[in-house]
Amino acid sequence: MMKLHDQIDVAVIGAGAAGVAAGRALLARGLSVLVVEGRSRAGGRAFTDNSSAGGWPLDMGCGWLHSANRNPLVSEARTLGLHVDETEPPWRSQRQGESFATGEQESFRAAQAAFYERLEAAALSPQDGAASQHLVQGERWNPLIDAVSTYINGTELDRLSVKDYDAYQDTEINFRVTEGYGALIARLAQGLPVTFNTKAQVIDHSGRLLKLATSAGIIEARAVLVAVSTNIMATGALRFSPALPGKVAAAAHLPLGVADKVFLEVEGAQDLPENARLFGRTDRVDTGAYHYRPFGRPLIEGYFGGACARELEEGGLAAFADFAIEELVTVLGGQWRKRLKPVAASGWARDPFALGSYSHALPGYADQRAVLAAPHDNRIFFAGEATHPHFFSTAHGAWMSGQRAADEICASLNAL
Repeated sequence: MMKLHDQIDVAVIGAGAAGVAAGRALLARGLSVLVVEGRSRAGGRAFTDNSSAGGWPLDMGCGWLHSANRNPLVSEARTLGLHVDETEPPWRSQRQGESFATGEQESFRAAQAAFYERLEAAALSPQDGAASQHLVQGERWNPLIDAVSTYINGTELDRLSVKDYDAYQDTEINFRVTEGYGALIARLAQGLPVTFNTKAQVIDHSGRLLKLATSAGIIEARAVLVAVSTNIMATGALRFSPALPGKVAAAAHLPLGVADKVFLEVEGAQDLPENARLFGRTDRVDTGAYHYRPFGRPLIEGYFGGACARELEEGGLAAFADFAIEELVTVLGGQWRKRLKPVAASGWARDPFALGSYSHALPGYADQRAVLAAPHDNRIFFAGEATHPHFFSTAHGAWMSGQRAADEICASLNAL
């Protein structure tokens, strides 16, 4: 294998939010850096698709600046001159008429709030367990509560750690970037030394220098930052030599769930309320949640998670669109069928550089985030949303983890 680069200080694997944050911080401190990215673009699971016929910037991955009052990417977006939309999310603007009447919505929210209170109480116990254990048997809203988990966590409640769920911090302030969250991360990556279309394969840490084997050659570095998804590590798509079984096990206990989207163009969109939401069904887990006219655009943005999303991914855009349209016309009426046109759909579980959307801890393994985040031998470092103790599953959690890892790397290299 040819040598790809002269010896550098730090090789960063992954040009997602974590890798971009770390790369910028390391360069600012005078270190030589090369970011290795398997895709042809930066952003990772933040991706804004601008190829739609209508020209709308569509966020196929993360779309919300969660906990916006504590989210450092809000100020980054504004510094770059991007527009931060502070419109309230549609999550409480349910528009379903008789299919989900006001009284039923109130009943659902009360049941959901009581469930979350039980999770908070259970998290105080020394023992962890599955969130599903705290559903009330026979509660009519259990399927919809579980469906919401698939949107939030990417997985159903039986695979979700109570303690991990409770550790997540949410200030409930949520903004969006009009030009796209993915566009923001891509802009922040400009100027970084990145080698695209280069797959990282093996980190050899047996010698004085680290050797990173890639599809394009060998990179020698004093330190390596691993900023790839947990599923990439757990499946062996990126390997360590000698092996690091503790890291691989931690990644496996923090698998990526699946959360996908479909976008439908709406003819006569003015007949729908702007920035409102509709559930496809309220009596089953396998259903979509639909955001009417985001940013005032003539679109419906559909959300799918967990097993439902995994199954739909097998059929691509057509499967997502067919499923969504059937659910929508059931609620809105058959006359809407001809007014809904498929535009785009994501498929993160089938993305070879992600293999999923964002992480959740399996029951009993909430402590594995700290295990994954810890440096190995002060030469191999780890970042990414799965390593943040409180903002996991978010782009800003990934960003903050990259900055944390950059601090660790600088402290280590300066000590050598």
